[in-house]
Amino acid sequence: MSLIKKLFKQTFIYGLATVLPRMLSFILVPIYTKVMPPGSYGEVTLIFAWFAIFNVILAYGMETAFFRFFNKEDDENKVVSTSLISLSFSTVLFTLFALLFQSQLADLLNIEPQYIKYFIFILALDALAIIPFAWLRANERPKRYAMVKIVNVIVNLGLNIFLLLLLPGLANANPEGLLNAIYIPNFEISYIFISNLIASGITLIMMGSLYAKRPYVFDKSLLVRMLKYGLPVMIAGIAFTINEVFDRILLADLLPQDIAKSEMGKYSACYKLALFMTLFATAFRLGIEPFFFSHSSSERPQRAYAQITNYFVVLGSVILLAVVVFADILKVIFIQNPAYWEAMPIVPVIILASFCLGIYHNLSVWYKVTDRTEFGAYISIIGAVITIVINYLFIPKWGYYASALATLAAYGSMMLISYFFGKKYYPIPYNLRKITFYLGVSILFATLSFYVFNRNLIIGSALLLVFLVLLYKMENETLKRIFLIGSKGTKKQ
Repeated sequence: MSLIKKLFKQTFIYGLATVLPRMLSFILVPIYTKVMPPGSYGEVTLIFAWFAIFNVILAYGMETAFFRFFNKEDDENKVVSTSLISLSFSTVLFTLFALLFQSQLADLLNIEPQYIKYFIFILALDALAIIPFAWLRANERPKRYAMVKIVNVIVNLGLNIFLLLLLPGLANANPEGLLNAIYIPNFEISYIFISNLIASGITLIMMGSLYAKRPYVFDKSLLVRMLKYGLPVMIAGIAFTINEVFDRILLADLLPQDIAKSEMGKYSACYKLALFMTLFATAFRLGIEPFFFSHSSSERPQRAYAQITNYFVVLGSVILLAVVVFADILKVIFIQNPAYWEAMPIVPVIILASFCLGIYHNLSVWYKVTDRTEFGAYISIIGAVITIVINYLFIPKWGYYASALATLAAYGSMMLISYFFGKKYYPIPYNLRKITFYLGVSILFATLSFYVFNRNLIIGSALLLVFLVLLYKMENETLKRIFLIGSKGTKKQ
């Protein structure tokens, strides 16, 4: 019992540390959309999309390889120092070449030249922190891990608020003061990346003791084995990241240049409303993955896996419908500039796509517990191909609507492919009738509320209430059983 308690405690702390940075990106949306027009926000979004892809490339699977070999090798120090040397060397090499060819890199990535140095240095600092963070997790130090992550979020958020919201007013109020001397008008994008750069630098300083105290030993043969293990992970990671962010890059590349970044800014801001579903799916996955593995050798674990997926679909259906019904309220809170609202029609599509991705993660238990993880890479690659093809073919005609549909097509396909392969290699008795019913009704009601009745809040609220009553009627006995078991367990304690 103590082992399971410890496992779930660590999972909660790591989950908090993982969810908080995602929350940061959501919290910053009202600030960014308030102080910047869609075109400027589109530039920020494009750079963050490239951040996501380059982060995977610069890590080249070494984090996952580190976990594998740290627990496998007799000499842990050799694994740590070899990993640190490898990533340090590759990061320094990248930084030197990127700075040397920064103009060409900016042209290649369609990034404005004045922001490319921020891009390079933030990537380098984040890459150097990969192994220190992995070392904390491998040594079961979740509190330290979470503390550093939380400090990063607080510094980043605090600097964004100060530089974007407070500094202009303070500088104008005191023209002769120091703040006016450091304030630069129309410098919002640079302020955003300065905030990121400082937060990344502080994070590396907090984690730098691993570099300073390490007796360095480099093992070439170990590095070769780690690269052999890690590079396929990198390929899968790139494929998955393409599914997440490559639509922004293609929007910037395929739309007319005079509107590309403005359209991308509108799309990205409205896309953020799907984060409610993303956070739910991420928290659920982080909390339940330890259960999947700890019960894989128990008797008939498939029934428990099926039940967990049923619960995920039930809760996810409520979130999908609730976010769609209250989308107009949420947009006023989180996207305060009406210039961005033009892209609101993509919101239900993106939320459904995020829901499909969450279901996929639940279905993926089959290849994780059977050690067929290569299927995860294959499925992600298929999703990436779908994302690229649909965006490439239809963005010139449909703009960001094509990107939304491509995201849904990619994640929906990944979900279905995983289900059918799982049915073959590791059959799980999912209640397809119930899953299809809840998913279908929530999609139907969301479509009626958003598109047919034009986001009428009264009708949407009525449909949500009907769905909740329906849910209670169908799941009443199950909910009672859960709470009765919980109360009995509490009494016994």
